[in-house]
Amino acid sequence: MRLPSIDDWGSLAGANVLVRVDFNVPMKEVDGHMTVVDDFRIRAAVPLFEDLMSRGAHVVACTHIGRPKGHDEKLSVAPIRRRLEELCPGVELLENLRYEPGEEANDEEFGRLLVKGFDYYVNEAFGVSHRAHASIVAPPKFMRSAAGPNLIREVETLLGVFDQPAGPFVAIVGGAKVADKLSVTAKLVEKADTVIVGGGMAFTFWRALGHSIGGSLVDDSKVDACRELLETGRIVLPTDALGLPSGSPFGGGGDEEASLFGSSIPDGFVGLDIGPASVEHFSDIIANAGTILWNGPMGVFEDPRLEAGTRAVAQAVAASDAFSIIGGGDSAAAVAKFGVEDQVSFVSTGGGASLELLEFGTLPGLTALVECPWNQK
Repeated sequence: MRLPSIDDWGSLAGANVLVRVDFNVPMKEVDGHMTVVDDFRIRAAVPLFEDLMSRGAHVVACTHIGRPKGHDEKLSVAPIRRRLEELCPGVELLENLRYEPGEEANDEEFGRLLVKGFDYYVNEAFGVSHRAHASIVAPPKFMRSAAGPNLIREVETLLGVFDQPAGPFVAIVGGAKVADKLSVTAKLVEKADTVIVGGGMAFTFWRALGHSIGGSLVDDSKVDACRELLETGRIVLPTDALGLPSGSPFGGGGDEEASLFGSSIPDGFVGLDIGPASVEHFSDIIANAGTILWNGPMGVFEDPRLEAGTRAVAQAVAASDAFSIIGGGDSAAAVAKFGVEDQVSFVSTGGGASLELLEFGTLPGLTALVECPWNQK
């Protein structure tokens, strides 16, 4: 697909431009005030803002923050607005879009009011372009619209590598719920030479093989589908796991040490990370890859007792000579946490958006831009 670009517009002297960004950045309370913890997404949008203003445009940005239930002051854009003013003076930022019920409801009337007074619209929010929300899909119905440079780069990188990967193509899929990623895993099996499956979703595959999984996360409704994927011969599963007793707290650390199990977890225990044999096997596969796509952690890597699998995969991907794509979300957080973010080829800003783009070949936000009737006038 060819996405319309701001390069098609030329001079913007006197024009009002609305830019949908994804400034849903980490914030914390310091001395009674919310402050931005990580401004990477804000800094990434600055070149676009500067380009538009250099052509004479008045630029206004809009974003969502979290999932507010009504008007939650802790989810106001005020701290982001202050940081944006420091980085790119002159750009305005509207209040949290999700304060308005019409945003997530995809209310076209809300979309119409949002763009009132603007001449152009730019979507620079890849990470939410899989959402059919008003600020994403409505504006192209009312004015000339284009994709921002970061969004175009995301789409071209993901689809380009997926269509013509250098072999061997190794996909790594993890995370908690198999239902969230089973369809894209099936798509990856068609494209990749090997699909490594880890994280909580691996235990439904273990159940399909008849292994005991104790109290580990499982989706019995997906066991047959997992069994079918295993029959392709392209799925590689963990051969051991680290776990804790059922009911034992995890996620923030704890006093109880994790136990190591083979490919069978006894009753009374929950599998929460891949084990050392799996790490070695996965690392060997990754080392020989020509292209790597990674989405989803191998375990509960927020917990120091359960981070070894995800850390090892992150380090193996970073050490590989392959073209490596980190599919946003927890995988992006993992490469940042383990200090290898600069050693991979591309880090996507959208976890769910990345997977849906690979699965369907487009997203609601992209389709809206491509079909924008105003771009033909």
